[in-house]
Amino acid sequence: MTRVVGCDVGGTFTDLILLDEAAGEVRIAKVPTTVENQAFGVMAAIGQVNGRLDRLDALVHGTTTTTNALLEKKISRCGLITTRGFRDVIELGRRTRPNAYGLLGGFEPLVPRELRLEVDERMDAAGEVVRPLDEAGMRAAAEVLAAAGCESLVIHFLHAYANPAHERRAAEIAAEVWPNRHVTIGSEIISEYREYERGVAAAVNAAIQPVLDRYISRLTDELSAHGYGRDLLVMQGNGGTVSSRIVAEHAINTVMSGPASGVMAAAFTGARSGFPDVITYDMGGTSSDVGLIRDGIPATSAELQLEYGMPIHVPMVDVHSIGAGGGSLAVIDDAGLLRVGPQSAGAMPGPICYGRGGTQPTITDANLALGRLNPAALLSVDNPISLGHVRDRIATVVGEPLGLDADGAAAAILQIGNNRMAGAIRMVSLARGHDPRDFALFAFGGAGPLHAVALAAELAIPTVLIPARPGITNAIGCVVADVRHDYVNSVNKPLDQLDMADVRAVLEAQIAEGRATIEREGVAVEELVLVHRAEMQFQGQSHMLHVPLPGVDVGKAALRRAFEEVYFNRFSLELKEIQPVLVSLQTAVIGRRGAVSLASLADAGARAGSVAAARTGERRVWFAAGWRETPVYDRAKLPLGAEFAGPAVIEQLDTTIVIEPEATARVDDVGNLVVAVPPAYRG
Repeated sequence: MTRVVGCDVGGTFTDLILLDEAAGEVRIAKVPTTVENQAFGVMAAIGQVNGRLDRLDALVHGTTTTTNALLEKKISRCGLITTRGFRDVIELGRRTRPNAYGLLGGFEPLVPRELRLEVDERMDAAGEVVRPLDEAGMRAAAEVLAAAGCESLVIHFLHAYANPAHERRAAEIAAEVWPNRHVTIGSEIISEYREYERGVAAAVNAAIQPVLDRYISRLTDELSAHGYGRDLLVMQGNGGTVSSRIVAEHAINTVMSGPASGVMAAAFTGARSGFPDVITYDMGGTSSDVGLIRDGIPATSAELQLEYGMPIHVPMVDVHSIGAGGGSLAVIDDAGLLRVGPQSAGAMPGPICYGRGGTQPTITDANLALGRLNPAALLSVDNPISLGHVRDRIATVVGEPLGLDADGAAAAILQIGNNRMAGAIRMVSLARGHDPRDFALFAFGGAGPLHAVALAAELAIPTVLIPARPGITNAIGCVVADVRHDYVNSVNKPLDQLDMADVRAVLEAQIAEGRATIEREGVAVEELVLVHRAEMQFQGQSHMLHVPLPGVDVGKAALRRAFEEVYFNRFSLELKEIQPVLVSLQTAVIGRRGAVSLASLADAGARAGSVAAARTGERRVWFAAGWRETPVYDRAKLPLGAEFAGPAVIEQLDTTIVIEPEATARVDDVGNLVVAVPPAYRG
């Protein structure tokens, strides 16, 4: 591919990157997201880069449409038909509470009780028919829900993961009377045991399916009207893309695609820069997202809980999010302790320094007060606020209750914020059996590079990698993402009872389904990559671990050894006397798209001849050891191959980078900044 566009729609901005390899050119756009119809923002961004749609080889799109619809409850009215006696499973849920020590807890299910109907049918856990499907009752139930104004339908029968025959026949019957194609078969979304999780996932898919379908239809119509003749690819939460022609069938897979695209960009950039093992750190205005990549492949999980009572058990890039971003509020709680986040100033009023009426200090205000940000270069400032006013508010709101001056209060805000972010990194590394010292820290987002080197020092991470365009990393992730489909099937048998021929058959069926889906999409791929893993636990335990599989041919002894190794790495414990259980088998079928070169992101033509020539001045900046006169550089002018030592501040349009004292930085051949944190400084 020589001319490709990646477009990521965020809550505030729509980012777009156009890569023209033939011309060696890159164009970037950042426009406000048009909440009423995201397609307008996408078209505005394309117009801003003068993108000729008729000349594009590919257009890849990441959208928050489905995530926002769920969080804001702007979903479609849907009905559910289930096995008689089980209509309340998706409301009863698990024996959990929203707060560990709360006495009360409840949630509103996506499908209200009056729209959950029952029919006679029954499969047992082995997939044997106990009671045949009442076809007349099925047709009548579908007619009732259609008449009640339901736009989509969920069919969710007991034990359909073991035998989906009744669900599939029910879908055929429903299609005869349902007014549209929005019929979700539960076992096709998740084919594993746990009736509650399967039911919720199917309900999520049905609730957002019409929303996504309408949006994609509007966008593809707009693109076609302006000359785009190829297929639109849409980002999924698993880090892969899917054709717009079939994306609405499994709309649930697009949830959390925004964070996934950033992780995919990190995997692509890290591997090509010699760092296949990275921890990703994306800090924005409201939150920080952290993920882990091993051997160039992002960790995935099927344990996402979007909010209380809404588990989404489909494979997604494993991202841990916390409420610690540039806009996180610093408050003194009732115990007299300083807390930073999760509450945020948001876009309105925003941090104090934005001049929109904010009065509560934030992490951004602390960075400004400590010289880490340039007051004259802040984006999104409505009415400029003096640095003195920001420092006075920090001293009044935070400093006075703690007995600190403005410097001490701002430093405390920064330290508490960094501690929370370091904790998130520990959650995806140490808590899962990975030593952060074995990884590089890939920092992006508008605020990530401000804090990355300090976090690396805190966690003894030896290297920080900052991409050429940190603020549009998610859009870059859209450009480089491959086509990907994930499949999960329950097995749920002790290892000694397994027939390994059955294991092979399941994996081969998953491969065949993935190949067929990619062929149906019609997306050009250069090769297929297969990634297999098993979900396993010791008998009697509830916690499950993911075990990589080398292929479809694996013996019992090898499978047991692999599980015990993973278990020991996680818990430093051996349980030789307990029988392992194979819970499920998973396959990712990945279609590698044509390679994309990011060399044009370096923009070498604009660079100066030396580090000194890229220097724009200096200012006082606070570090852990106190204030230091610190040189300031224009990143766009730093020459490729340049090396320099901290302390330093590096500025560019979409972020500011702080290089801590004793660290050293190098600009690699594609414009990434590689920062080495020496062992002595890492403690």
